[in-house]
Amino acid sequence: MKISSAWLHEFLPVHKTPEQLDQLLTDTGLEVEGFETIESVKGGLEGVVVAEVVECEQHPNADRLKVTKVNNGKELLQVVCGAPNVAVGQKVILAQVGAALYPKPDEPPLKMKVTKIRDVESHGMLCAEDELGLGTSHDGILVLDPSAKPGTPAAEYLELESDVQIEIGLTPNRADAMGHVGVARDVLAYMACHEGSAAKLQLKETKKPVKEAELPVSVSVENTEKCPRYMGITLSGVAIKASPAWLQNKLRAVGLSPINNVVDVTNYVMRELGTPLHAFDANVVNGKVIVRTAKAGEKMITLDGVERELNEEDLVIANEKEAMCIAGVFGGNHSGISDATTNVFLEAAYFQPVSVRKTAKRHGLSTDASFRFERGVDVDLVPYALERAVQLIQEVAGGKVGMEVVDLYPNPIQKRKVTLRFNRINQLLGHEIAPAVIQNILTSLDFEILSSTSEALELSVPNYRIDVDREIDVIEEVLRIYGFNLIPLPEKLNTSLVVSQKPDLERLGVNLAEVLAGMGFNEMLNNSLTSPQYAEKLGGEQFPVAKAVTMLNPLSQDLAVMRQSLLFQGMETVAHNQNRQNPDLRLFEFGKTYSFENDIYSENKRLLILMTGNKQEESWAQKLEKSTLFTLKAVVANLFERLGLASFIQEESLSEQAILADGYQIRILKNVVGTLGWVNPKVKKHFGVKQDVFVADLDWDAVLDALKLAKVQYKELPKTFEVRRDFSLLLDSKVRFAEIEQIAKKVDKKILQRVGLFDVYEGKNLPEGKKSYAVSFTFQDQEQTLKDTQVDGIMNAIRGELEKQLGAELR
Repeated sequence: MKISSAWLHEFLPVHKTPEQLDQLLTDTGLEVEGFETIESVKGGLEGVVVAEVVECEQHPNADRLKVTKVNNGKELLQVVCGAPNVAVGQKVILAQVGAALYPKPDEPPLKMKVTKIRDVESHGMLCAEDELGLGTSHDGILVLDPSAKPGTPAAEYLELESDVQIEIGLTPNRADAMGHVGVARDVLAYMACHEGSAAKLQLKETKKPVKEAELPVSVSVENTEKCPRYMGITLSGVAIKASPAWLQNKLRAVGLSPINNVVDVTNYVMRELGTPLHAFDANVVNGKVIVRTAKAGEKMITLDGVERELNEEDLVIANEKEAMCIAGVFGGNHSGISDATTNVFLEAAYFQPVSVRKTAKRHGLSTDASFRFERGVDVDLVPYALERAVQLIQEVAGGKVGMEVVDLYPNPIQKRKVTLRFNRINQLLGHEIAPAVIQNILTSLDFEILSSTSEALELSVPNYRIDVDREIDVIEEVLRIYGFNLIPLPEKLNTSLVVSQKPDLERLGVNLAEVLAGMGFNEMLNNSLTSPQYAEKLGGEQFPVAKAVTMLNPLSQDLAVMRQSLLFQGMETVAHNQNRQNPDLRLFEFGKTYSFENDIYSENKRLLILMTGNKQEESWAQKLEKSTLFTLKAVVANLFERLGLASFIQEESLSEQAILADGYQIRILKNVVGTLGWVNPKVKKHFGVKQDVFVADLDWDAVLDALKLAKVQYKELPKTFEVRRDFSLLLDSKVRFAEIEQIAKKVDKKILQRVGLFDVYEGKNLPEGKKSYAVSFTFQDQEQTLKDTQVDGIMNAIRGELEKQLGAELR
């Protein structure tokens, strides 16, 4: 949320620098995310002054140009001017040599220097409105009031303001700080606690509107649950025009663009108090305002020009014929203030936060008003907001009050009561805060002390603090103003020894993440909510829509279901990086998936490992190689080796699924613990990914369950040498290396340490349907040196089994 430093200081007794406000606000829970200097006109019109035209003659070499001499308060300067309205005696705006003008803020400046125009020197420029960045008019130079004094800086004469915009990261619970008065309240409470300031928050003085004309409007509320309080008043004879400079400057300082004087006032009051208002053209209202829920199939066109079909749960502001506004969310296109408006109906209300939130999400709308109503505005401040707006509208647009104020508040919201115990504060903080300090903080925050004893306070909580319900909430309020940094660290630290399961599953996950990071992988963190379109278009039988866990109140249609697979968001990440010139990726994510089947909700923790692009960065020292399925397979094998499960792993061919085109199914004994393969073309096309993406999707819960099979054994390093033997085998093309490895390890489990594949050949000089594997066998005995007869015996046995089971032939 953006606030203006100058606006904030209207409620403060002393000036605070932006740096002081940064520290103060952040300490009190309103974290400052940044500052930005705001100028009414870019550049601040530095070097631009008021001047008087002393002489004005025809240019000797141009019919449309004049040669003038102007007094800038110090000297006479010769300036060539092409404006048709320039004349002797005028007070004008002069951009002197060295000044920089920004006619269009997004474009480079126009820098003033001494130039020759048709052989006549010109020392600056007499400026039109658009050249100064003050408007769009270019009919002639800007002619000032005759009383203007030459030499006066243009910024001073035009009342241009410079301000500092403060960006606050507002948390959802701090609805009270959605206006400048709420932020000022925190600052004053901090000053009262730490600087001894006695200043209290003072709102600008207003008067109750008095009826001066006849413009009656009947108001009724049909749904008091969704609209507990509704106020309205009319003003007749208003003049719609541009707002005065001070009002426009205030709005620009908080990031808003001025529209017209009446609408600007409603935005001004909203940003000042945090209470949204809405102005209707009273002629469209046509004498009657009804606050009701929408009718079935009812439609309306909103301010953005979009026709929206309303839901029967939507609260609307309507006249007798149609809905004029979605209550608390968005105005209608036909009922708003236009240049032709002369009569205004002004609304101030308190709408139920849940109702506004659901309506805004249903229509995919997010406005300044809905942002505030969703979090809960101050119901007790609504009358003051209306009075403040009426007063300002009459100040900037004229008009007369056309009716008595309508205030429909049948069931007033009662303030909550909370008991605060002093010893409870001291117990939680481990530090004693004086009762007088606590009372000072709470009264500064508008908490009313109903009764006080030496042990406790009975408090009445202001209605705008919707997040304060319990004693602990009040303690938090005291602590954030008192200061977390003032709570001393204990000299003695007590702890308890807790018996935990082994292995530590949380630590194990961290260890594997570190292993993957060491192999060049980056961790992804994706939202558990995702789009239902993935299941509809890509899930197939593997991830059907029927098994998706849907949200009752989704934030948007793109976040309407819980994810059934980590891969879809992994592909989003690949596409995002690919579109930003980062195609070589190694990614992993630990996350949960969710499903609903047979009336049972279930969740499953999984580990997704993903590779695409080149194996390594481009370098002169090595040739670029693409990542392959076997690159990823080696990574997965290393992880299972790290877990002590490598000896239990079995692989089976994987037929095409909804997501993977081909690959392997990974089992530990009889349990499937994951799949390894590459993403099929349909899925790649959906995400706009062009290169191959290799994926390992592991059931982390199943892997952890299998850890009971792994037993840690320690043994001495071998004292003997390894012995290696090789086979060159002719095999059927369908035979996989994993089958050779399994057969060999069944033949000998004692001294056969490793089986490796170091060459594969298919093609010329081999029979059709055949391939050649070059396989290595490594032997080692822990205690004694191996003899050739031992190794040869095992090799012969392996050869016999390969011939028998796979039809292998030695080449």
